[in-house]
Amino acid sequence: MGPRAAFDALPANVVVFERGWLSSNNILFAGAGETALVDTGYVTHAAQTVALVEVALGDRPLDRVLNTHLHSDHCGGNAALQQRYPALQTDIPPGDAALVSRWDEEGLRFRATGQRCAPFLFTGLLRPDTEVVLGDAPWQVHAAPGHDPHSVILFEPGSGTLISADALWANGFGVAFPELAGEPSFADIAATLDLIERLAPRVVIPGHGSVFQDLGAALDTARRRLEAFQRDPARHARHAIKVLLKFKLLEVQAADADAWQDWVRGTPYLELVRSRFFAQSTLEGLAAEILSELVAGGAAAIEGDRVLNV
Repeated sequence: MGPRAAFDALPANVVVFERGWLSSNNILFAGAGETALVDTGYVTHAAQTVALVEVALGDRPLDRVLNTHLHSDHCGGNAALQQRYPALQTDIPPGDAALVSRWDEEGLRFRATGQRCAPFLFTGLLRPDTEVVLGDAPWQVHAAPGHDPHSVILFEPGSGTLISADALWANGFGVAFPELAGEPSFADIAATLDLIERLAPRVVIPGHGSVFQDLGAALDTARRRLEAFQRDPARHARHAIKVLLKFKLLEVQAADADAWQDWVRGTPYLELVRSRFFAQSTLEGLAAEILSELVAGGAAAIEGDRVLNV
């Protein structure tokens, strides 16, 4: 069953903006009483996010934003939307609320990953084991730790629709960031996958990639990947570095060699992963090696002294 059929299976008042891999997907609800947007993309795409919402809603204002978790690619449009819609309500998972209140970029890990996010405010909390009304239907809020310890997923049992964020994609799941810092989270990912299986959604809106319906295939792929990472945590660590390098390339599109090296040396997460998993390598050498893998895979290019996104 293809992507078109999956989109057709969505509730009538749900619109999915499928974005590229720099920005998460955005899910817009146009209820009779309230409009809402789940996740808002990356900061460099914020103007596009605002434009997409404006076109879809027409004369209606956006009333509410909800973030499944506070990684930069899921909340980077919050500030721009708050500026565009001054009465906007913004709900975030409670685990990072204190960090957002004082805008602690270190605690929120934006600086650690070499990413950016414009400061925003929040007005409410998206608490697990509660319900939230979106598009006039009650959606269950479930804790979904693993990729992020405070992440949530949203499920509407009437239509069988799941907003899975980065807990499950059609071809895997997001990096287990706590695991990289020495905080075990592979078991949390496994438990979250089990939860999704029990919910048995008929259609899944992932944080990245197309809406899909083949839950069994997605879970099989995710569990195989998880088992491979559990057997070889260094493989997961290498994958994480590749993801961070590619994300930066998606953001900047091109960088000269000096600027690229400055970013590598100035991104604490890269050094953290190197020191824990690849102590025999230098940071510059490890980053260059993984960049060469991106080039070999057609995801990057080197032209003279410039690194390019492909």
